[in-house]
Amino acid sequence: MKRVTIIGAGFAALTAIRTLRAKDKAIHLTVIAPRPEFLFYPSLIWIPSGLRSNDDVVVPLEGFFQRMRVNFHAGEALGLEDRGRTVLTSQGKVQNDGLIIACGGRYIKKLPGIEHAITPCEGVAEAEAVRDRLKALDSGTVAIGFAGNPQEAAAVRGGPMFEFLFGVHNQLKREGRRERFRLIFFNPMSEPGKRLGAKAVKGLMGRMAALGIETHLGHKLTRFEANKVITAGGEFHADLILFMPGMTGAAWFDQTDLPRSPGGMIQADAHCRVPGFEHVYVAGDAGSFPGPDWLPKQAHMADLQAAAGSKNLLAELDGHTPEKTFRTELICVVDDLETGVLVARTPQRTLVLPPLRVFHWSKRLLEWWYLRKYRGPLNTTQGAPVPRR
Repeated sequence: MKRVTIIGAGFAALTAIRTLRAKDKAIHLTVIAPRPEFLFYPSLIWIPSGLRSNDDVVVPLEGFFQRMRVNFHAGEALGLEDRGRTVLTSQGKVQNDGLIIACGGRYIKKLPGIEHAITPCEGVAEAEAVRDRLKALDSGTVAIGFAGNPQEAAAVRGGPMFEFLFGVHNQLKREGRRERFRLIFFNPMSEPGKRLGAKAVKGLMGRMAALGIETHLGHKLTRFEANKVITAGGEFHADLILFMPGMTGAAWFDQTDLPRSPGGMIQADAHCRVPGFEHVYVAGDAGSFPGPDWLPKQAHMADLQAAAGSKNLLAELDGHTPEKTFRTELICVVDDLETGVLVARTPQRTLVLPPLRVFHWSKRLLEWWYLRKYRGPLNTTQGAPVPRR
């Protein structure tokens, strides 16, 4: 029986499970993750307004693992041995015949004073902190921005910060408090969001101006203080700072010989293989893939990479040459609690549609459609997947 280990429990990991099980009913699957749960990151933008809560966006996976006949290993990955055939974890070693690394990346927290900012896409606790801090403010200045990884253009996730920005605007407006607040969008780039395309950037900047949102662009970030954002081009007061730093690879990658990109991700080829490591693949935010500099770090792309990588791994295990590649495309809805701007980009074209209420509801529908695959009770007559220690 072929043994495949998947590190992670996010978008790429769960798509890998479904793809592998659909292609091979007998394969032995093991998932390594700290907890058997899935966080639907795109919906974190709705927590500050109360549209979503922890129970809406965090899905227990015991039932899904049972249905997929997954052996869950509760622990954190620490390193590799035997060229990837053994995964070292905080709860022991896990052996495999094939490995898919889908553990995501981490945010670069090197900017002095970054502890004074909230990174809302880190998790539910951070999004709830935004909710609570906004509720406690009667008036003031809210600063919202993001930055990238200077060594890797694709290692940035700016879309959600536009959503937090426009979402906070509409939230305060609904509460009848918008006129008491100053909103400032900041970014070290003069044209933030270029990966969405020039038309999208123009539209986003124009919308900020129309809504009375100030901008502070094109200046390198120097540091944060408790109530201040300081850049090479000046500083400004802020009662609440929301900031998304650039991304890099997981810390445990440093304990391995895995090939790394300049930005710290695991290097991959067009088939999601890790060069020099037999039967080792990577998908999602953990990897650096060939493609245009706007290749997104987003759930949709992680799913496409995981599906291609899983099929290629099975082909290799069966003695065949991997042939599957993933589509290169960016698809997102920039939501503001009421409407959404659809942005779609491929190597051939870019499509940007204006704010429409139907796109807000389509994003909510997508959330339901996506999560229904993973929700579901545990069948107690069969027993739960037994965690390996």
